[in-house]
Amino acid sequence: MDRNSITGIVLIMGMLLGYQYFFAPKEVPAVKAKAVTQKAIIPKDTAKIVTIDSSIKQEQVFTLENKDIIVKVSSKGAKLVSVQLKNYKSYANFNVGKSDGLYLYNAASDEFSVELPTAAGKVKVSNLDFTGVQSGNKVSFTGALANGQAISSSYVLPESGFLLDYQLDAKSVALTGGDYFIHWKEQVHQTEKDITEERKATINYLLTEDEEFDYLSENPSSVTNENLDQSTKWISFKKKYFLTGLIPQGFTFKSAALTATPNLTDSVNIKTLDAQIIASAQDLAAGKSNFTFYFGPNDYSIVNKVEAPNFGKNVKLSYDFLLPITKYIFVPLFGFLESLFSNYGLLIVVLVLIIKTALLPLTYKSYVSMAKTRILAPEIAAIKEKIGDDAARVQQETMKLYGEVGVNPLSGCIPVLATMPVLMAVFMLFPNLINLRQESFLWANDLSTYDSFLNLPFNIPFYGSHVSLFCLLMTVSQLAYGYYNNQITPDQPGQPINMKMMAYVTPVIFMFVMNSFPAGLSFYYFVSNLVTIGQQLAIRKFVNEDKIKALLDENRKKIAAGGGPKKSKFSQYLQTQLKTMEEQQKTTAKNPKKK
Repeated sequence: MDRNSITGIVLIMGMLLGYQYFFAPKEVPAVKAKAVTQKAIIPKDTAKIVTIDSSIKQEQVFTLENKDIIVKVSSKGAKLVSVQLKNYKSYANFNVGKSDGLYLYNAASDEFSVELPTAAGKVKVSNLDFTGVQSGNKVSFTGALANGQAISSSYVLPESGFLLDYQLDAKSVALTGGDYFIHWKEQVHQTEKDITEERKATINYLLTEDEEFDYLSENPSSVTNENLDQSTKWISFKKKYFLTGLIPQGFTFKSAALTATPNLTDSVNIKTLDAQIIASAQDLAAGKSNFTFYFGPNDYSIVNKVEAPNFGKNVKLSYDFLLPITKYIFVPLFGFLESLFSNYGLLIVVLVLIIKTALLPLTYKSYVSMAKTRILAPEIAAIKEKIGDDAARVQQETMKLYGEVGVNPLSGCIPVLATMPVLMAVFMLFPNLINLRQESFLWANDLSTYDSFLNLPFNIPFYGSHVSLFCLLMTVSQLAYGYYNNQITPDQPGQPINMKMMAYVTPVIFMFVMNSFPAGLSFYYFVSNLVTIGQQLAIRKFVNEDKIKALLDENRKKIAAGGGPKKSKFSQYLQTQLKTMEEQQKTTAKNPKKK
């Protein structure tokens, strides 16, 4: 890469640091909610709540199980008791070798309840006493109300997968009012190594209007909330790598009040996600009362297949403008390599080689452009020496020189900029890629989080209290590449920033930014830097700078004679701008007092 490429990297670094400074969550008491169109979704209601004596029958707990999850439901309220993933473990258990499955729902701290409006008052279904019958992986419940009315519900677990079907039948209940109420609350427990990342847990939702996807901000320290006054197709509670979702079948939610509250002093219930949902009682009376729960990993290959519109958006693959790269290149490529390699460190190495090979033509073009700039360096230095400290004149004459030899100064920058989307796509994808979760490589036992090669007894601002060795290796490799690149990059007179110094400063800044990022990402960049240096050394052997110099001299003669290579649109634009600048300078010389 030449100076233009370094400038591109500095710009990207500036974007990342700007994001860290301006958008990263800060320790503040609270933040204001997004603008809402109404003051409250859930109106206060003083109507009495009907309570049913549930001590008459003994509680029965039923277990539904397939190869992926274990679901327990109770006859007390026909409610969920727990949902456990069989093939996933918390980081705490994984780190000490325990094989206990990971719980995504536990009635001891979580809640899912339905409240119905009846003539006798509000009936909270979870307070009722039900009779349950299990047949295979289906449990049916029946609960009696006054005046011969009854409520029934059922849970059905398929033979595999992470979906749970739930049906609530209240057709025989005399419902009053136009709405019924669903309260869904989850206490987020730490399942990963980084508790700050866990506290970014958020609530996602899909609005029916233009199928607009939105979410609460990923804030680990402040309360975020949203009042939705329009229909919603589904709502989900998203954690770092896991997801619980509620999808109504054949109808939509009318409105909802969503709140995410970090519990900064609680090391068990680290964040509370709360959804208070309003649904139509008319839909319920008409039998539109089927729901689908999703309890599983936030894995794009899985959630994208869930039969709910845009449910795959729960996986934050990248920013929208980078989505085609991650969705159609990285995700399929990563899945293909997973079928070939069980070692994820080796997989990352192969992934780097494939990506860098695909980008090799751009790397080659950038190097050739840099070689042309290097050949012209003595003439540019002579311009500087002749003109002196007038930076505008130096730049003008330098552009004129480029035009005389047929060199486009952007030809080296454009190939590098073309590779930036790939760099940014990797930066976004790896921290959200569950495939790396609890996959070990060398000294890192989990590539989805930072490797703590050394834990410090103190905290370094912007760095942390640990030392990531993969991050250090990435930094050293970037410094090595900066040193190599500086040796072959000529000085450019008039440059306002010492770009050679920036080649050493930028990696150090990135070291602070990346220290708490996934070890897999740091390893990817480390390998990528090594491959880039290798490619540069190989290209250098194939590029004959004497031939390039001869070609530039030939172009100079042809252009001076009115011929030469066909001018690009940029060259024509550059020539026009140079003429304009010359005319302005002449005008200024004639009228020195005129601004």
